[in-house]
Amino acid sequence: MPAPQPPAVEIADLSFRYSGAEQFALEGVALSVNQGERLGILGPNGGGKSTLLKIILGLVTGYQGTVKVMGLPPTQARRTGLIGYVPQRAEVETGMPVSVRTLAGLAASWKLNPLLPVPARVRTNVQRVLDLVGASAFADKPIGALSGGQLQRAMIARALACEPKILILDEPTVGIDAPGQAKFAELLTTLHRELKITILTVSHDLRAIAAGSDRVACLARRLHFHDSPNGLTPAVLSELFSHELVGMHVHVHSSSEPCPLDHPAGASTTSVQLGISASRTTKPADAEGGGA
Repeated sequence: MPAPQPPAVEIADLSFRYSGAEQFALEGVALSVNQGERLGILGPNGGGKSTLLKIILGLVTGYQGTVKVMGLPPTQARRTGLIGYVPQRAEVETGMPVSVRTLAGLAASWKLNPLLPVPARVRTNVQRVLDLVGASAFADKPIGALSGGQLQRAMIARALACEPKILILDEPTVGIDAPGQAKFAELLTTLHRELKITILTVSHDLRAIAAGSDRVACLARRLHFHDSPNGLTPAVLSELFSHELVGMHVHVHSSSEPCPLDHPAGASTTSVQLGISASRTTKPADAEGGGA
């Protein structure tokens, strides 16, 4: 009987405080991510998302608790190519005359002898990744000539070219409009289906998280929620974003349903597809002495 597979990520009683800081960046976090799962990590700015990501990537050490990635310490998992990482901002010099294909090829062959020809299997995998992310049409263009959307796909191709078990994306939809976000969600669905890969998406945008996640982990220093996106109740969201939603109420409903709340006169209401609606009651200008 084969041994059971370890979780893709296993975190127990994780706490971390930066040197000189009074408050913990993360406190008592426990989290398990199954292999092949799509997990969205949602939270406010400053809530510890980036710190958690850096710990999983093995870039931050000195924490309390236990963190395992595919059964290994994070630094070892990253060194062995188990993690593919797509940063919020491209970590490449766009002025270099390097094509998308070369960029992906370098990532795919980093463990190989540079004095030997690249094996056919590696070249085939690079082409498959370029096809999957929709980068084949501009694969031979220099990265400095790419649009923002094309560069993002190139970075995903680079991350996948080394055939990782886990793909981590940091704020991947920042600066992308609603149609672009929908296309990006479709891309992640395709990658998950074709590659059977674990995907961790870190964001403060609920739409980006809910559209492509099996489960959501809500993080604001502590773990406030870890379950299906359908379980994101008003209480969870209010607690998670409490310091960003002072004077605001939050409720969840289908985008096709009318808002069940009777918003008071003077309230400004914002609704987003996938079900968050928030309203803030504002005082008329003359109530605050007039003037803008």
